[in-house]
Amino acid sequence: MKIICIGRNYVAHARELNNPLPEEPVFFLKPDTALLLRNRPFYYPEFSEDIHYETELVYKIGRNGKYIEEKFARNYITEIALGIDFTARDIQKHCKEAGLPWEKAKGFDNSAPLSRFIPVDELADRENIRFSLKLNGQTVQDGNSNLMIFNIEKVISCISKFITLKMGDFIFSGTPAGVGPVRIGDHLEGYLEDRKMLDFAVK
Repeated sequence: MKIICIGRNYVAHARELNNPLPEEPVFFLKPDTALLLRNRPFYYPEFSEDIHYETELVYKIGRNGKYIEEKFARNYITEIALGIDFTARDIQKHCKEAGLPWEKAKGFDNSAPLSRFIPVDELADRENIRFSLKLNGQTVQDGNSNLMIFNIEKVISCISKFITLKMGDFIFSGTPAGVGPVRIGDHLEGYLEDRKMLDFAVK
């Protein structure tokens, strides 16, 4: 099982971080030890002082494939969930400035809280999927899949040119604007359409 994450896939988010808009999907990997399941608490790591949340739609791959054509890509998606790509922003900044890879800012243990999955066919419109995040009761991120720079079909087609996709792989599809820091004591609630999918504390 692989966790493949898409970066800079919403215009407003790229601009809020002063990043250029990509010409093709930007992706990186997290290890399976990054997963945080069943709404368990997120324990703030001692190596960072600036952990940010990034809420994302997460697609599960339902069959193996390589060099997948865009027009067939939707056949590879079986289920969808909500996830958070926690990022150690201070470590990421240091790595970028030094021209180093920044996996340790993205792939640390428990950096990928993930909700339960639901069948994608249960969604009324899989091209317009609403999702949001509340931090201590206040909505801080409000996104829709139709605002992606690269839709999931394009993402799957691009990734599969480089990496074989296998049944059970996860694709974190990018975050909308509104990312920000979490602190010990915070409470996060994530919604997929009107379903509460994430509900956990930062300790």
